[in-house]
Amino acid sequence: MKDIWIADDDRSIRWVLEKALKKAGLPCRTFSEADSLLLALKTEQPSVILSDIRMPGKSGLEMLTEIKRDYPKLPVIIMTAFSDLDSAVSSFQSGAFEYLPKPFDIDKAVELVRRASEENASEEAAPEQQVSEIIGKASAMQDVFRAIGRLSHSKATVLLTGESGAGKEVVARALHKHSPRAKEAFIALNMAAIPRDLMESELFGHEKGAFTGANSVRHGRFEQAEGGTLFLDEIGDMPAELQTRLLRVLSDGYYYRVGGHQALKANVRIIAATHQNLENMVHEGRFREDLYHRLNVIRIRLPPLRERKEDIPLLIAHFLKKSSESLDVEQKIMTTEAMDFLKEFPFPGNVRQLENLCNWLVVMAPSQHIQLSDLPAEILQSAPAKAVSAAPLVGGTWQDGLRAAVEAKLKEETPDLMKELTDAFETAVIETALEFTHGRRVEAASRLGIGRNTITRKIAELNLKTED
Repeated sequence: MKDIWIADDDRSIRWVLEKALKKAGLPCRTFSEADSLLLALKTEQPSVILSDIRMPGKSGLEMLTEIKRDYPKLPVIIMTAFSDLDSAVSSFQSGAFEYLPKPFDIDKAVELVRRASEENASEEAAPEQQVSEIIGKASAMQDVFRAIGRLSHSKATVLLTGESGAGKEVVARALHKHSPRAKEAFIALNMAAIPRDLMESELFGHEKGAFTGANSVRHGRFEQAEGGTLFLDEIGDMPAELQTRLLRVLSDGYYYRVGGHQALKANVRIIAATHQNLENMVHEGRFREDLYHRLNVIRIRLPPLRERKEDIPLLIAHFLKKSSESLDVEQKIMTTEAMDFLKEFPFPGNVRQLENLCNWLVVMAPSQHIQLSDLPAEILQSAPAKAVSAAPLVGGTWQDGLRAAVEAKLKEETPDLMKELTDAFETAVIETALEFTHGRRVEAASRLGIGRNTITRKIAELNLKTED
């Protein structure tokens, strides 16, 4: 059996992979940079190559391009610690067999190498594309990256599913950008945002005089997207009669403008998206089953942000940088407390909500470092107890803040914790009451529901400074 070759400038990665592969009965050879591997290729060939993307000298992608040019059937698996869409798409477009984000499960990596060796598969080389704004290291997002990479040369209709704000249009634009249609138009149409009686004209256009007010020919979205991609967002809101017309276009490739008699050829790739459950809508008779199957050729599910919490710091850093640059202001930095809080926040509006929050903070946060107290009140007050438990006594209910303080002290193994917290609580309550009554002890005691002697004793025990 031919060796497995590993190219990575990280000695520990080479060591771990080498041990795991040899244990699995897969002989291997390691290289610390691309040039030595390419030189060795002139005299012998491995069964599979695993390569990091970023190495001294030639990058893994540059090496991949050379390998696929000279040895097109040699499978190459690209590894990277930089989890973004560009790395995934560039890997697949340059001919990678698979894309493996670090850190990876070693058993899965060995199984992948074994499969690559057995299949001896590869993809055609293609030029590297520009960086996309889709980022994420969560495994669910890596599945999305792989899907985009594999679809980069496909003409297949794609259905994007996921909650509102999860980034379906961003993925649709990425699919277009990395497709052979990239130089042509990308046209987006939100079916939920168009009045029902205007949808047909908006989609297919109309002839002059087709109806009252149609004073000239209008080119619909199909014509505007000619040769490119038409993104139909919220496809579940398309009325039944328009579903029939869209099905006809997808079936025979022709359509008519409203009021027109000349068939127009539709050279358009359709990408549809919805946050609704189309299968249920089909069962309920609200969506055509035949259209559903036409649209659901390839499905990509966009995970909600709560399923990819490890991506929240990456997204926050990206959005803060982007917003700061667009406003030409000093870049904001999220403090650890604020970041820990946001990592546990459920973000019902998903990535869109997070981006809007970052834009708000760039404008409203008073200093460069964003504190927990700088977050909007609606974020702090609507956070679950788990999120607030990572925070000090700011936002949420006072009980949530108290729990946070207790948890923090427990982690610090603070001695005499009950007395410390009790003293802190009584100090805060009595000082606040005295401030409220302008130092009048009798009135403060009355409002607190305790006796005059009790408040006097507590002031002395807690060593509080007051004015009689």
